[in-house]
Amino acid sequence: MAEKENCVFCRIATGEIKTEKVYENDNFLAFPDAHPRVEGHTLVIPKNHFANILDMPASMGEELIDAVKNVAEIRLRQGATGFNLIQNNFPDAGQIVMHAHFHLIPRRKGDGINFAG
Repeated sequence: MAEKENCVFCRIATGEIKTEKVYENDNFLAFPDAHPRVEGHTLVIPKNHFANILDMPASMGEELIDAVKNVAEIRLRQGATGFNLIQNNFPDAGQIVMHAHFHLIPRRKGDGINFAG
């Protein structure tokens, strides 16, 4: 229980920590990353605490995709010409906040980021 009570993303989801809401639906919230890779870097989180994607029920998949698509469309309207969707699980894969979250990183030609592979 202490993990959830101390979780910064849970505190954002409940409104205890204020942030700009980029998008919200019943189970997901999107807000700007505190340490963005590029302008518009957005996090999409489940409002309920799940440590990683393996803890999330599959039944949330459709609503997750809806949230990601809406955020992507917002960023594309704002001038992005592409985007990456990244999700890290467990510390060895780069997960820092132990609350499942998805990084939507808007891209523009020549932005200097290379995820190609």
